[in-house]
Amino acid sequence: MSTRTTLARAYWAVSRWTLRTERLPRDGAGVLLGAPHTSNWDFVLMLAIGAEQDLPFRWLGKHTLFRGIGGPVMRALGGIPVDRRDPAGLVDDLVARIASGERFYLVVTPEGTRSGSGWKSGFYRIARATGLPVTLGYVDRTTMTTGLGPTITLTGDVRADMDVVRAFYADKSGLVPARRTEPRLRDEPSGPPAPDADGAPAA
Repeated sequence: MSTRTTLARAYWAVSRWTLRTERLPRDGAGVLLGAPHTSNWDFVLMLAIGAEQDLPFRWLGKHTLFRGIGGPVMRALGGIPVDRRDPAGLVDDLVARIASGERFYLVVTPEGTRSGSGWKSGFYRIARATGLPVTLGYVDRTTMTTGLGPTITLTGDVRADMDVVRAFYADKSGLVPARRTEPRLRDEPSGPPAPDADGAPAA
């Protein structure tokens, strides 16, 4: 058992939070969503959830966090630097890592800066491009429970996939409920499905 797993399990043993989590394969790979993301503590909880299972995980952070003496520490904690001024190569880099045989779980907080309307769609694009499943990690202040929920495979039907996501998070409340953002991608189609050639709503 690794040191981080020992520390994580000790934390959960004394934490006021109750860990209710699905178990993931140690040698697996996927995208782990952390939501509702209303405080920096949400992200810390997600890392502790992954460490409790001794999962190999990575997370995305602003490239400025990796400058200077803090850089090696951030990388040792699983960080992958992202230059938001030039994010185009991020998906290609992650696809290349998976193609080379690297196995890890990517922790993503899709609400980003916890402001504005909707979720960022990066996790969706990454999961589709890499073929990785998406596990719905959660924090629920109402019940003081946290952990990993169901794992889903995205179909490419954005609205249908996000309906599944919305249904899971509908009753979840983050540490700061007022900052909660509806699980809706910013570029997600809205309104009823467009009619097909016969005038009927598309399936």
